[in-house]
Amino acid sequence: MDEVRKVIPAVSVAVVRGDAVLLVKRARQPSQGLYAFPGGKVEAGETLEQAARRELLEETQLQAENYRRLREILLDGTLDGHPVDYQLTVFGAVHAGGEAVASDDAETAAFYTLVEMADLPLAGSVLAVAEELLGRPSQNPERP
Repeated sequence: MDEVRKVIPAVSVAVVRGDAVLLVKRARQPSQGLYAFPGGKVEAGETLEQAARRELLEETQLQAENYRRLREILLDGTLDGHPVDYQLTVFGAVHAGGEAVASDDAETAAFYTLVEMADLPLAGSVLAVAEELLGRPSQNPERP
């Protein structure tokens, strides 16, 4: 009989600045070594947006405004050897000033254009969300 896996609520936030979006290189699982939007688990008593704001500040020292929910994604933790799954709520937001500084479990933190992102190892739906936020259709262009 299949074991029922625990599902943990989590958030990530895709912060837009001009024609670029903020990515962190994850220092720990899940998605260790991949570029993703800052995020993490929702703590007891937090709303999803409060968790997104806290995670952004903890991982990058940045603040953003105009938060809006973009999508919900069920992440299978077994793919990263995790004992739990994550119900991820992805937010979009607008950069409110300052420069990104990697901290907490982010190895690096910086803004990347879609062209720059093409050469990065990206987690899951990062490229599709970035294209959605930057006003580009999600497709797989041929790479030279």
